[in-house]
Amino acid sequence: MTAPPDPALDLAIVTGLAGAGRTTAIRALEDAGWEAVDNLPLALLPRLAEAGGDRPLAVGIDSRTRGFSAEAVIETVAALRDGALVAPTLVFLDCADEALIARFAETRRRHPMAGVDDAAQGVARERAVLSALRERADLVIDTTDLSPHALKARVQQELARPGAPGLTVSIQSFAFKRGAPREAEMVMDLRFLRNPHWAPDLRPRDGRDAAVAAYVAEDPLFGAFFARLAEMVLMLLPAYKQEGKAYFGIGLGCTGGRHRSVATAEALAARLRAEGWRVTLRHRELERMRGEREGGGR
Repeated sequence: MTAPPDPALDLAIVTGLAGAGRTTAIRALEDAGWEAVDNLPLALLPRLAEAGGDRPLAVGIDSRTRGFSAEAVIETVAALRDGALVAPTLVFLDCADEALIARFAETRRRHPMAGVDDAAQGVARERAVLSALRERADLVIDTTDLSPHALKARVQQELARPGAPGLTVSIQSFAFKRGAPREAEMVMDLRFLRNPHWAPDLRPRDGRDAAVAAYVAEDPLFGAFFARLAEMVLMLLPAYKQEGKAYFGIGLGCTGGRHRSVATAEALAARLRAEGWRVTLRHRELERMRGEREGGGR
């Protein structure tokens, strides 16, 4: 009897904008049991990946890596995927310009593409260089509002699942006043639903609370909207999976990101999980408020 082929090696290629948290992401995977290599020359990546191993592999590369170009990274990932020995996931860490500039000012480090210019010029240059890479990434993580601890948890939630191939649906609730999530492929505006903020008993709670969820669900438009939303997502996911997409991001937004978006995100995650899909769920504004409380409001 012929032995089954060895499973493909899980490989996370972590890249992104300088200051967006690549080193933190690599360390998060290392803490989760991955073999981690940072700043590997791009030409050595196929040889290292195809050598195999008994642990998944995380490799960090950026614009300073020897032999780096967005096109070269894209071609390398495509070749690894075609070889069938490796299951690569290209992870891109993004961040708003103003947050990156503030991080470089805080650490007093020079941006690698700034030269004699200020950090803003360096960020703009690097964003242009990496734009094609971001478009081709399997997973984009926006670190603008993430502390190092929150980024570590997010990376482990999304990636630390050795041997779990297939499509992951990433659902995120958010507040429109703070901007839509940059990594979402689909964004839905829930501000047409009645707002629990104006119900005094519900205002201090959030959408995870049963009373808040019931209030949102009792809106006359919610039932039909949610049924169509779930139907559309469930129709699209098999097609995205067939195309080889590893992640599909859904953003659900309302005014404050605490009530309507949270309740709907919880409901959609439960529905997709019941249908057998792997789902990660994040409530961006609740995380931000918790971080502000823990940090004394900073």
